[in-house]
Amino acid sequence: MAATRGEFSSRFGFLMAASGSAVGLGNIWGFPTNVASNGGAAFLFTYLLLVFALAYPALMAELIIGRHARSNAVTALKSISTNAASKKLAVGVGFAGMITVALILSFYTIISGWMLAFFFDPLARLLGMDEFAQWLTRDTSTRNIIFVGIFMLLTVMVISAGVKDGIEKWATRLMPALIVILVLLIAYVFTLPGAMEGLRAYLVPDFSRVANAGLLINALGQAFFSLSLGVGTMLVYGSYISKQENLPTIGGLVALLDVGIAVLAGMLIMPAMYVAQTNGVEIYDDSGGLIAGPGLILSVLPSLFNSMGSMGILAAIAFFILMTIASLTSSISMLEVPVSYVIENHKVGRQRATIMIGAGVTLICTLIVFNFDSLFDRIVTITTEYSQPLLGLFFCIFVAWIWKRDGVLGEIKQGYPDAESSLFWKIWPVYIKFICPLAILMVYVELLT
Repeated sequence: MAATRGEFSSRFGFLMAASGSAVGLGNIWGFPTNVASNGGAAFLFTYLLLVFALAYPALMAELIIGRHARSNAVTALKSISTNAASKKLAVGVGFAGMITVALILSFYTIISGWMLAFFFDPLARLLGMDEFAQWLTRDTSTRNIIFVGIFMLLTVMVISAGVKDGIEKWATRLMPALIVILVLLIAYVFTLPGAMEGLRAYLVPDFSRVANAGLLINALGQAFFSLSLGVGTMLVYGSYISKQENLPTIGGLVALLDVGIAVLAGMLIMPAMYVAQTNGVEIYDDSGGLIAGPGLILSVLPSLFNSMGSMGILAAIAFFILMTIASLTSSISMLEVPVSYVIENHKVGRQRATIMIGAGVTLICTLIVFNFDSLFDRIVTITTEYSQPLLGLFFCIFVAWIWKRDGVLGEIKQGYPDAESSLFWKIWPVYIKFICPLAILMVYVELLT
């Protein structure tokens, strides 16, 4: 089974793939403005605390289940179920996760297509193809469908090559490139007027906000969902980890990488926004909050690049390469979730399974593109705000309440013989059994009120 499924050949390969899954577009455009709008470094401190107090334990649950079962989410959850009722629940949670991740990938592919189009825009202007450049930045169904197809083709090509020759190979190339481009862009932006004001907005704490319940809920949500938890991506990646790896250590490294890149993204985006303001670009929305999401990436920053002359063209190319890499490393982890199920449970070859699932997701993308106003925001809300919290809750329930404690410990000890006497084992079971479910419920209740 292990040989057929494939396995990450090195710890570095897994770390790059897992951190690539966690570091997506939301980290780059959502995290920085979330920090600035919620007390600066006060939010940052709270976020860092919650990542390791709550999100890391939940991440460990998925990794442990995945490596134990060495299979897709449905089969993995069934393998640790103890009776007929929990097996039915396992199937329900597994399929709900696959449906959720497919819908997330659908709207994510549309946004990623925008990133690709905006990457080609400065290249077209460099070549004097102004009319083509205008078409690339104009929001039309034709443009969106074409770039959805291109981006999905890239994702399918990576996944169809397998774990080692596809996911690991490209993650170990793309993630270091992402970090290098991010650091170079930060260094350049810091030289521009207004950058230091943005850095202060990002890093100077407003401790009066720490007691704010909204800050705590926002930080908790950011911490939990920035690690791609709840839909089975980390479970599937965990199933490709060697039995010799120390899971608590490797999970901690994934959390550190995700946090580090999110913090770095803030050091680029916030100074860049204030540089844009210095250049006359509006960075606040109608309600007085900082512009975030697609509006930040497709309006504020392109306006900044356009005001910078020839250096702006180079900065735009580098920035949208960065965004495309972040998109691709996340999309390949999402597509792998349903692909692994089809391969293992229906005995379909990897290439055929990848093409089938990729084509299905592309059809959903097309439906969203042609019904954008009525579907896009609704699907984003249902999947990321409602479905993911509930699925994350069920993963905690499975590992803490359904799976036998000795089985959990036995799996951890495979690569960590002294686990039973470790601080991790003294703390983690309590967190995953009581504190993480309560925290997830807090986020869910807050969303419903």
